[in-house]
Amino acid sequence: MSIFRFPALVWLGIGILIVSLGIRQSFGIFMMPISEHFQTGREFFSFAIALQNLLFGVFQPFVGMAADKWGSKRIIGAGAFAYAMGLYLTSITTEASVLYFSLGALVGLGLSATSYVIILGAVAKVVPAEHAAKAFGLTTAAGSFGMFAMIPGAHAMLSNIGWQGALQGFAMLCAVMIAFSMFMKSNRASASSAQVAEPEMTLKQALAEAFRHKGYWLIHAGFFVCGFHVMFIATHLPSYLADKNLPASSAALALAYVGIFNIFGSYFWGLMGDKFSKRHVMSMLYLMRTTVIAGFVTLPVTEHTAAIFGGAIGFCWLGTVPLTSGLVRQIFGARYLSTLYGLVFFTHQVGSFLGAWAGGRIYDYYGSYDPIWWSTIALAFLAALIHLPINDKPLRTAMA
Repeated sequence: MSIFRFPALVWLGIGILIVSLGIRQSFGIFMMPISEHFQTGREFFSFAIALQNLLFGVFQPFVGMAADKWGSKRIIGAGAFAYAMGLYLTSITTEASVLYFSLGALVGLGLSATSYVIILGAVAKVVPAEHAAKAFGLTTAAGSFGMFAMIPGAHAMLSNIGWQGALQGFAMLCAVMIAFSMFMKSNRASASSAQVAEPEMTLKQALAEAFRHKGYWLIHAGFFVCGFHVMFIATHLPSYLADKNLPASSAALALAYVGIFNIFGSYFWGLMGDKFSKRHVMSMLYLMRTTVIAGFVTLPVTEHTAAIFGGAIGFCWLGTVPLTSGLVRQIFGARYLSTLYGLVFFTHQVGSFLGAWAGGRIYDYYGSYDPIWWSTIALAFLAALIHLPINDKPLRTAMA
């Protein structure tokens, strides 16, 4: 199936992800101006972002269940409104503690309803299984395009209208997600046609089946590592480069390269997941991460090496998403993908919480990011090994 023949719902989901994840991935460049404004250390902002990611994960299974039951349209619209309110309240507050509610809880809730789990759950119900990983890869790449598009814009707004004005601009942009969600058909209608070939089972039965499957827990463990990597790098790379006396523009450029190379990387890893064993492809992805991060930490940090690192880590940045969601779909089917993948994503967000928070905590304690960088290398290698023993055989054969 050509990507141009994908249903309209796929392209609407791509538009939503561009906005939602583009905004999210720009938060790292707000660390220093917000920390200076409230006269706090880096751990304060790190914890607010860590809380956002933890609550993003806590909300995700319940939001996924709601989407599986009532469809994605209402869930995405409500989530986009919560996202906008969180950004706006962050921009107008005079009390630092409010950020835990606005940037943490509200934005976390908004992200849980407007990001990969809900969108991929909707896509899985309208795209044939043999093309699922490719469709997931294309959809995942959209979030990276948003990162590439949003971060330079966020940097420009920070320079011209300050961090408050930049966040208010992002809040207004959330209206685009609400508008797109209004044109998305209910998943219930899609499910009846796309899932007729799958044996019917209840949500309780699907959960019990997944919890008994050892591979499901290995998928959880691998995605934990992904979350740790992504949020540590997205949150702390700008500050790490600033500590190396590089200009702020180098951090914005490096993160933009992460975004643009992930556009190609996500689609590439999705294609590989359709052609080869997803668990083997996943192991190769994590081995690549191990090599890229180790090279960045051991080589001198310059504007050139920062840009190269951005591109290299970007190529394997979110390639885990189409592979992980594809594995869950392959083993358990598409009917309850938003719920089962939502639970996996919760584990990812626990990793994100620790990556964002521990980066600031370790820096404030040691005055250096070196210990946390070496931890990411060890975790990447461990994740490469974790995926090898997963039994990825489908649990049941589709019935005619």
